[in-house]
Amino acid sequence: MGLNTSVSPFLLTGFVGLEKAYHWISIPLSVVYISILLGNSILIFLFRNDHSLQEPRYYFLAMLAAAGLGMTLITMPTVLCMVWMSHREMSHGACFLQAYFIHSLSITESGILLATAYDWFIAMRNPLRCTSILTNTQVIKIGVGIFMRGFVLILPPILPLYWFSCCRSHVLSHAFCLHQDVIKLLC
Repeated sequence: MGLNTSVSPFLLTGFVGLEKAYHWISIPLSVVYISILLGNSILIFLFRNDHSLQEPRYYFLAMLAAAGLGMTLITMPTVLCMVWMSHREMSHGACFLQAYFIHSLSITESGILLATAYDWFIAMRNPLRCTSILTNTQVIKIGVGIFMRGFVLILPPILPLYWFSCCRSHVLSHAFCLHQDVIKLLC
């Protein structure tokens, strides 16, 4: 098990059977991509600049918007490159980096949703003491913990995959790179 020096890149299959419709598929994908970018960016801007929105529950929503923005920026350019320019190749390094960020941000989103549920539980259980129980400082600490958990927890399953070599084809069955597909190709 040495460093993976395989020269051949991974090939993304994309939307199998719909290759002739890629131009039509690209239109709604582009609209969704731009909508997500604008929507989440506007939310982050509002949470940052409007002082009435600087409360614990809004911090969690801002974190969720940032994680959603990150997920979109990681996956959609690859998909759009494939449908616009038929660019299906992805280097090993780019594939593993994309898989790392996809899974890290997914774990982060689930942690943010859990923290939001906890915030709402406190708000319903103790409505008058809600802001004294869950302060801005505590929310920031929870948020940092959530992001650290998301970006550290996924390292053990993904990092070792980089050093294995592929003994089968380099064809992945998605429009972007996931480590589950890569595992199927390893020796």
